[in-house]
Amino acid sequence: MGDGGVLVELAGVGKTYGGVRALRSVDFTVREGEVHALLGENGAGKSTLLKILSGEVAAGAGVVRIGGQPVRFSRPADARRAGVAMIHQELDLVPALSVAENVFLGREPHTRRGTVDRRRMVERTREVLARCGVDLDPRIRVERLRTGEQQLVTIAKALSLRARILLMDEPTSALSPPEVERLFTVVGQLRGDGAAIVYVSHRMDEIGRVADRATVLRNGEVVAAFAARDLSAERAAEAMVGRPVEQLFRVAGASGAGEDDVLRVEDLAVRPRPGRREPDGISLTVRAGEIVGLAGLLGAGRTELLEALYGASGAVPVRGRIRVRGKEFRPRSPRRSLRAGIAFVPEDRRISGLALEHSVVAGTVLSIVDRLARFGVVSARRERGAARGSAERLGVKAGSLAAPVGSLSGGNQQKVVLGRALLTEPALLLLDEPTRGVDVGAKAEIYRLLGETARAGVGVLLASSEPAELVGVCDRVVVLRGGRSVAELDTAEAGEAELLAASMGEVPMEDVR
Repeated sequence: MGDGGVLVELAGVGKTYGGVRALRSVDFTVREGEVHALLGENGAGKSTLLKILSGEVAAGAGVVRIGGQPVRFSRPADARRAGVAMIHQELDLVPALSVAENVFLGREPHTRRGTVDRRRMVERTREVLARCGVDLDPRIRVERLRTGEQQLVTIAKALSLRARILLMDEPTSALSPPEVERLFTVVGQLRGDGAAIVYVSHRMDEIGRVADRATVLRNGEVVAAFAARDLSAERAAEAMVGRPVEQLFRVAGASGAGEDDVLRVEDLAVRPRPGRREPDGISLTVRAGEIVGLAGLLGAGRTELLEALYGASGAVPVRGRIRVRGKEFRPRSPRRSLRAGIAFVPEDRRISGLALEHSVVAGTVLSIVDRLARFGVVSARRERGAARGSAERLGVKAGSLAAPVGSLSGGNQQKVVLGRALLTEPALLLLDEPTRGVDVGAKAEIYRLLGETARAGVGVLLASSEPAELVGVCDRVVVLRGGRSVAELDTAEAGEAELLAASMGEVPMEDVR
């Protein structure tokens, strides 16, 4: 633990939104050279605490001190001047700008003539990317990068500020294991330099490795504090949800897979798209009632495969065969895939999954509006009924179904996207990182729903960057590497180590089948 003085202090801090208390008299400190983990379910108050420290909102009660001095930030620029940098879970990049332009947005270096010094900006961006262990061209547009690469750019952007206080909100949620290791190296360097780091994560295995202390929030209050080395997943989960969580994952192999193939893919290749690792020789099957995982490092082609199967994002198969429920299928559009019995939960719920300004009702029933219509007219009553049933089944917490879906916590937004997919009554459910940025309680609920869905005879194909999730949830895991399917593991016989070894190319295919 850092033995420096207290750099960040919250004393009796509270915050209320429209009569709802997000924080209740919270005391919280971070010392120089310390990583302090902040845990809690979605909606527990973690994001509000970070927003207060980063200047996005002002505290409603209590005192915030930086370096012993009381502060009251009215905007993020005030926090940045005080040495506070924020790494958001939801990417805050401008897709049409280059990596360098994003890293230095609003604080571009200038020449003596007053014009933007692009050469210097590119050089400085390359330096900060190297510090993160990232090999990217600073001149490439962000929209051409994969989600994990974009996450690394946001980290580089925060590091470029040379902040002494770093707020990290789910920084590894889109990273592969090697990228996570690079981030941990950077965190260690920052700790050694005396920085104070607030680290928010739902991945319990990370906390013990990277953090010195951990504080748990529930319903806006501090309910527990631990030395990170003493924190187990079970203790953390119980503190977060207020009850024992006996088993996070459903029992692998309990889905009762049938004999019929819901999906059969043979030697699939997809037309190249800029900056993407497209499938180029993928073969796999998913049986009715079976959960099959997709593993692979960042850039292995997991997302691209799911997009190709769903006909999304311009993914166009150019070779191979796809059969759905025994019939030849060529995905051309999401609408065509939905009619074929395929539903898709995308990786980025805020961009690809939801229109944040729409209501919870609209976000839930979007894919089944045609079914709810009578003589071409959609009944608002039927929409509300379908949305209410989905929300009750998935445990969506919302003040009102009429509220904008963007006002919900990340976990509840994800439940809305999943509920919409399940309302289509699919034969095949495609999921890309379904628990990314979701707390342990919501994870347990999602895993339960996936188990129920599989036992109802639906085939599930799930892409995840978390080996524990794949081994704990799936019946089989197909490993992708370089756009190809290179291995298949039975989770009843293989564990996380074998899965990682296969993903990294350390084990030949025949050794892990």
